[in-house]
Amino acid sequence: MVKVRVNRFGCIGHLITRDAFNSGKVDIVAINDPFIDLTYMVYMFQCDPTHSKLNGTVKVENGKLVINGKPISIF
Repeated sequence: MVKVRVNRFGCIGHLITRDAFNSGKVDIVAINDPFIDLTYMVYMFQCDPTHSKLNGTVKVENGKLVINGKPISIF
């Protein structure tokens, strides 16, 4: 499995992350975005009006973004 860090979590960044989780071939290990709050990342990832809601869980735990039980470090 390929390990990837996403630089910025805007429109493209969260779509890449979503596709990586759906493919199962890419492991997102970190996200670097100093401009977006962690709670807003959860909202963006979970409630994308263009690409539908995520079938899974997204939450904040110990300062990390946790998607379907997989913790991702945020910088």
